[in-house]
This record gives sequence, C-alpha cells and structure tokens, in this order.
Amino acid sequence: MISLTREQLEDRLAALHQASLELVRDLSRNAVLERITNLAREQANARYAAIGMVDENGELVKFIPVGMSAEDIAKMDHPPRGLGLIGALQEERRTLRVANLNEDPRGIGFPPHHPPMRSFLGVPILSGDRLLGQIYLTEKENAAEFTEEDERVIETLAAYAAVAIENARLYSGVKNISAMLEQRNQDLSLLDDLARTLASSLQIDEILDQTLSRVIKYLGVEAGEIFLRESGTNNLRLALHRGEAAEAFLTRDRFMLGECFVGRAAQLGQVLVSMNLEQDVRFLRKAVVNAGFKCLACIPLMARRDVVGAMTVVSRNTREFTEREINLLEAIGAWAGTAIENARLHRQARRLAVLEERERIGMDLHDGIIQSIYGVGLALEYARMAIEEDPDLARSKISQSIDGLNDAIRDLRAYILDLNPRQLHSDETLKQGLQRLLAEFRANTLAEANLITSNDELTELPREHALALFHICQEALANVAKHAQARKAEVHLWTTDERALLEVTDNGQGFDVRKQNAALGHGLSNMERRACKVGGDVEISSRPMGGTTVLAWVPWQKNGISSDQSNEALSG
Repeated sequence: MISLTREQLEDRLAALHQASLELVRDLSRNAVLERITNLAREQANARYAAIGMVDENGELVKFIPVGMSAEDIAKMDHPPRGLGLIGALQEERRTLRVANLNEDPRGIGFPPHHPPMRSFLGVPILSGDRLLGQIYLTEKENAAEFTEEDERVIETLAAYAAVAIENARLYSGVKNISAMLEQRNQDLSLLDDLARTLASSLQIDEILDQTLSRVIKYLGVEAGEIFLRESGTNNLRLALHRGEAAEAFLTRDRFMLGECFVGRAAQLGQVLVSMNLEQDVRFLRKAVVNAGFKCLACIPLMARRDVVGAMTVVSRNTREFTEREINLLEAIGAWAGTAIENARLHRQARRLAVLEERERIGMDLHDGIIQSIYGVGLALEYARMAIEEDPDLARSKISQSIDGLNDAIRDLRAYILDLNPRQLHSDETLKQGLQRLLAEFRANTLAEANLITSNDELTELPREHALALFHICQEALANVAKHAQARKAEVHLWTTDERALLEVTDNGQGFDVRKQNAALGHGLSNMERRACKVGGDVEISSRPMGGTTVLAWVPWQKNGISSDQSNEALSG
C-alpha cells in the first residue's frame, strides 16, 4: 500500500479545500452533485465515481455516475437500487473501504453488462444526524485499493458536500418561494385591478367584457364565455364570447341548471375542470372539441351565495389548472358575480325611481292641473247656461276660465322646466348660466325672478364647483315652480375668502321642514348630493305661508388648491 508523505497529504488537503470553496459557491443542485462526483474521483484517483441521493425515508432517489460511457450505462437494465454494499453504507452511515468487492459478503454482485470493479470506497454525506446521500468510488487506478488517506480526503469532501447540498437545497427552496410569491403578487394585482374596474362600473356588458378579457389574457387560453342566469328561471343564456372559434361555441347558447359543464358548475357552485374534453361525457358541444379545444375550466359567478351565471375558459393546449389558478378563478367569480348583482340592483332601483317619479307626477297632474282644467270646464258650462239670462255673469265665468287655463299652462310649463335638465354651456360663466335659468323660469311661470350678485370673481371658480351651484339653482327653481305658488323668486350669489354661496328665496306658500322629503320629492336630495360631491353643503329653511330659502355653498378652492392654481393646471 502506498502511503503519502505529510507534505503530499497537506498539498492534497489544500487542493481539496480550494475545490470545496468553489463547490459551496455553486447554488444549482444538479451542478453541485456533478461537481462533488468529479471532485471525489479526482481526489481519490478512481476510475469510477458516483453520488447517490436519498429522500427523507432513506430511499435512493437519484444516482449520478462518472467514468462510465453513455453506452455502458444504457446496456444495464436499471440503475443501483440501494442494495448490497450501497445498502450497507446507507444502513451503517459510516465509511466503508473494501479491497475486493467480489469477496465481501455484503456484496450481491453486479447486473449484466456492468463494468468489472474490485476496490471500493463509500462515504456517507451527513448533515447532523440526517443522511443526505453517499459518495461511491471504485477501481483505484494507481493501487490495488483505496488508502486511509483517500478515506480522510473523501470524508472531508463529504463534509463540504453536505454544506453545499444544503445550500443548494435552501437556495432552491428560496427560489421556489420567491417564484410563488411573485406569482401570488401577480394574482393579487389582477384581482385588485379587476376589483377596481368592476367597482367603478354599473354596466353589465362592461363588467362581463372586462372580466372575461382579462382572465383569458392572464391564463393564456384561446377562448372563453360567460353565461348569465335568466331571472326567475333555471336557464343559463350565453351573454358573451371572447377568443377563437366563436361559431363552435355558439352551437349551444342555452343550458339548464345541472346540464353540461356550465349548468353543473352553476348548480354546484364550484369550479369544474376537464383535462380531456374529447373523452369527457359531461361536455355536450362536439363542435368545440372538433375545433381543437382540449381543456376547460368552468367557474360559477357567485353573489351572496346565489349563482348569477358561469364563466368558462378553454384551451387548445393540454394543460393543468393548478390549485392556485382555481382559487384565483373562484375569487374572480365572486367579484364578477357581486358586480353583476350590484348592476342589476342599480338598474332595478333606477326603474323603481322612474316609476315612483311617474306616479308622483301623475298624482300631481291629477290633483292639480287636471282638477284645475275640470274646474274651468264647469265654469264654461255655467257660462253657457247663463249667457242669455245673465250675460254679465257669463262674461265673468269666461274670464275666470281664461285665468284658470293660464294657471294650468303655467303649471304645465313648470313641469316641463323640471323634466328637461339644463346644462352650463362651455362658453358661459356661472353668472350667465344663472341668468339664463331665471329667464326660462320667468317665461314658464310668469313669476318675477331676479339675480343679485356683487362681483364677477366667480369666473375663477373651479368648473365642477360652478356646475354644482348651477344645477342646485335649477333644482330649487323647479321646486318653486311646482310647489310654491310664488309670485316672486330671487337668486343671490356671492363669495367669501373660502366659499362661493348661492341662495334661492321665494315668497310662496312654504312648507313644514319636518316633512321636507314629501314636499320636495327628490329635489332636496339631488341638491345635497351635488354640493357634497364637491365638498360643500345645502341648508333649507321654510315655514307654512312664509316662503322658502335654499342656501348652498361650495369651497372656493379645489382640494386645498386655489382656483388660480386649479385653472392653471387644467389649462397646462
């Protein structure tokens, strides 16, 4: 047996140390394993070397040989299975050095076509008490067997290898976590962006288009569709298709609850996935399969535990929908379902408001104008009967009828004024717009109306603030025309250092403020909403037979920015 001198051993260990430092810098697991195997072969001067990695149960899961050609490896039936000396090394967890494999009782021989091997050195790779793998060396080239020095060198290498493998494992774990977090961030970004978009829209068509288009793009699929449940039925109707092969999907545009994927997903309220549409008996549209689509995911659109529809995404490529993607689709289905339900409720509320307003107008017309016209008819009938017997009385009744008709015309004009909202023209100042409103008010009501303002600085008022005061004045004048029976109205407009103020007063019959909602209908709420939208407010005061005053104010500045700065920013 050849023994190394102390200097030779130190040189060898120094070379090993330098190589090991390079080893621990490499964070790629496969590269680390190959590097360890080559280092072991070089340091022990072995013809063949290999590294075997084990799992948490100690089973051999990876085997990397060095020294055998690809042809030699291909000739063998299978890689090592962790039996014989390899199994003994794994069981004993200590270095094994054997001069002749064929004479060791722990050996079980080699499979057919395996190269002949005699000398053997096996060293476990340990991290604490945990076995990570093993280094195997066979066929010492310059001696009959491996030496104690070889054993010490490879044990040192195994210690470095344990650190390098752990580093690679941790780095791989960090990369996986980083990739997962990045994907989660992308998912959350999509959800946030989609939620913002859906929350800002009350149009069902826009909600469907934004939802489906973004999901198709994000998942990288070729097509998708959305079915909506028809109110009060078990029918699901195709509302939108996006992507390829529209004609194939349109072969069926309706499904019942429980029918096909769309109906089943809606009925069960859960995501359904098919990885092979051609073989899936639940899928009923052969035209879609014939168009080359292979995989599908169907997502229920939920709103407060009720299903309002279903969305499908379909791919021509064979792919799996991961658990993460399914969870994402479920969240999108909940957002979209809620947005659809909100849009429907908003539409119903608008319809109800229109019906209520129609009913109110009908009652006002019946109780006011129609009764007035009926009274005119009675007066004319009385005049017809008295025209020969008492001409003076007949003429008086006719004059009374003319006055009644004029009053009815005035009331009708007041309703026309209210039902046709005016706009502040782009070339008008607020003062000019209010003067136009008052001119229309005088023409339609025959009442006196004046604008009182002491300065022209309102040209510097932010545009949206001026619009708010304009529409508040319109609402107030419409209420005067409809309800006050006033002969005079005044509009006061002035400013302070911080506010622009508008006051509309009349000398009409007034009302009980405690019943203001009934008296003004939707007018007061509209005025308050307009003022609050720009940071202002509205106050109202009235008493029966004492007239009414509406006082509105808006900030002279916009969001803490002076009007000069605001206009400069808008013009720039």
